Amino acid sequence: MTFLEKWIEYDYNPFIIFDSSGKVLSLNSEAQYLLGKTSNKVIFDLAIDYATESFGFNTFFLDISFDKFDFFAITVGYESENEIGIKLYKRANKRIKIRDKKDSTLSNIYVLVDLSISTFSTKNNIEFIKDFDPAIPDIYANVDMVLKLLNKIYNSFIESKKIKSKIFVNIGEHIKIENKKFPILRIEISGDCFDDSKKSDIEHLSALSESTIYFQKNMVTLDMPIITTS
Repeated sequence: MTFLEKWIEYDYNPFIIFDSSGKVLSLNSEAQYLLGKTSNKVIFDLAIDYATESFGFNTFFLDISFDKFDFFAITVGYESENEIGIKLYKRANKRIKIRDKKDSTLSNIYVLVDLSISTFSTKNNIEFIKDFDPAIPDIYANVDMVLKLLNKIYNSFIESKKIKSKIFVNIGEHIKIENKKFPILRIEISGDCFDDSKKSDIEHLSALSESTIYFQKNMVTLDMPIITTS
């Protein structure tokens, strides 16, 4: 591997080269993670959509997300009809900062989600659907802040007819805090109508509750570290 190839391989941003039919010819490590969350065709179609009319390279600034990957720009280039390349520029990862441990208590996440759901189910004609992995242990969390965050998220879906809540361990990924790795507890809350105006409040409460938040169309994803010891 040449020096240039190493630079591309270890780049923080995904880089992919396709042939004219959409087959991947080359990609770096970050692109492998990205294609684990979306299909080759989606990224290939994105490259085709933003390719210039004539041969060359161009950079476009746009907001685009795939699962928890957020991008603010792409570069698309081609010099022949046989291959086309795309590079996606990642936004900086949101970091979890653990606050004073005295604010955290060993908590059952199912109970917290159920409490939040019950707050809205008694006042609104909404069908709540739950898909919970029963194997998640109690974790240390700031209960007050997590409940405020969950309430704000559910409130952002208040105009929905159905709201689905899914709780599971995000296999294959971890959160690194103070040089220690922790499994990820993921909560996905989705509905058919989301109030975008509440995004900033949700992000603020997410930081206070020691979690990371991701927005997709009509879905809010919440990641929390599974910390089981004080």
